[in-house]
Amino acid sequence: MTLFEISALLVTLAAVFSYFNHRYLRLPTTIGLMVLALVLSLGLIAVARFFPAAQAEAERLLRSIDFEAVLLHGMLGFLLFAGALHVNLGELRRQWLVVLSLATLGVFISTALVACLAYLALRWLGIDLEFVYCLLFGALISPTDPIAVLAILKSQGAPHDLQTQITGESLFNDGVGV
Repeated sequence: MTLFEISALLVTLAAVFSYFNHRYLRLPTTIGLMVLALVLSLGLIAVARFFPAAQAEAERLLRSIDFEAVLLHGMLGFLLFAGALHVNLGELRRQWLVVLSLATLGVFISTALVACLAYLALRWLGIDLEFVYCLLFGALISPTDPIAVLAILKSQGAPHDLQTQITGESLFNDGVGV
């Protein structure tokens, strides 16, 4: 699949899921999208269990995707741009030390903790995985995505400085994770 086809598929799924959530589930948008994506994933797993040919086709499709191009050269730029639209640069400049600390030290500490816990849990389960792969896993999941958190903070009237710190940290932590 090309980058355009993947983007079109994801935008279409997001639109359909958003409509379904708005019409029937009435959950907050980010939570509703996540729940519906989880249901779709579980449905695909169930289909693969009963139809092995479908699983083979899905594996072939996934192998044809250049994830580096899709993620780093496609989606990441759009996500960072979308996040940057909501940042007041004057407020970000005032909070630069907190944002820098969270986006660097926070990500490094989280990466190390996740890697160590994953390594120990996998050892306990009898799975021998090199520590470098656990570090990679930690670096992949440590950068936070605060969209749902920011929506809750805004609805609850959290201090504006806290919102700026979380938004600013989310802009820079993806780059640190990469």
